[in-house]
Amino acid sequence: MKTLVQYTAPAAVAVALILLVGACARRPLVPVAAAPAPVARAAEAPAPPVAPAPTPVAAAPTPPPPAPAPVVAAAPAPRPAPAFMANDNVKAIHFDFDKSDIRPEDAKILESNAAWLKVNPGQLLMIEGHSDERGTVEYNFALGDRRATATLNYLVAQGVKTDRISVISYGMERPSCSVHNEGCWSQNRRSQFVVKDQ
Repeated sequence: MKTLVQYTAPAAVAVALILLVGACARRPLVPVAAAPAPVARAAEAPAPPVAPAPTPVAAAPTPPPPAPAPVVAAAPAPRPAPAFMANDNVKAIHFDFDKSDIRPEDAKILESNAAWLKVNPGQLLMIEGHSDERGTVEYNFALGDRRATATLNYLVAQGVKTDRISVISYGMERPSCSVHNEGCWSQNRRSQFVVKDQ
């Protein structure tokens, strides 16, 4: 028959283990997966000697600021070139359909324009060639150019210097009348003049 000690000894060991495991509350229970992996420590090397702090060096003096640049009066901005403007002393002339010939009644207007230009030699002249809306854009630009050039040639023949005259063609892009009939189209077929001071 077994003695009481024989029965209680294994139980006592089990109770001791439970108390040992459960009573150890000072260490938190850390799951194995969350614990950091152990790091193998190499043999500790002696710490390198600490270098003495460098002796402070006096900072180089900062150079004085540069002398301000001398103030130079700015030249006044050049005036913008005056724009060409209409002038009642030079009148527009008109052309027949699809023509760039100077008509007799328009020749008289050009003679009057040439006389005014000769009396006012400080004026530059720009001749704008125009057409009506019929025809292609390209054709009407070319027709406007032929009209402006014919006008220029007539004025030069009257004694106006060519270096005072320039030409530009607007074709059908700048009509003076927008009604779609012959009366309006005849107003758009023109050489128009604008002037400015030299």
